[in-house]
Amino acid sequence: MYTEQVMDHFAHPRNVGEIPDADGIGEVGNAVCGDIMKMYIKVDNDVITDVKFKTYGCGSAIATSSIATEMIKGHTIEEALKLSNKAVVEALGGLPAHKIHCSVLAEQSIKAAIADYYKRQGIDPTPIVGEIPECEGGHCHA
Repeated sequence: MYTEQVMDHFAHPRNVGEIPDADGIGEVGNAVCGDIMKMYIKVDNDVITDVKFKTYGCGSAIATSSIATEMIKGHTIEEALKLSNKAVVEALGGLPAHKIHCSVLAEQSIKAAIADYYKRQGIDPTPIVGEIPECEGGHCHA
């Protein structure tokens, strides 16, 4: 049912935690399943130099968060914005159909963190990042 990569990232997630002085923080969730992802990024000269996550959710949510952080760390913001949920699923060797929403949350949490980074810079992120669902108390809406 789950690939070796999914099980590895679930059992040994990478980049777990918080960045106290993060340049951007994004939180997204799925009210139906209850998964919530919070992504923290540090940016230097347009490069994501550090990324951490905290995820409340199932094994697939943790695995997609973990691998997504590995896929953007050391890359430019522009490259990180191109990360798709499909690429996250492929990097994990696949996910069951009913768990694909977890990869969407990973993609959205990265975009939300980048949007927050731009807001902190006084830049409107919408033309760059697009619309990001907002979460309040674990309930998210666009």
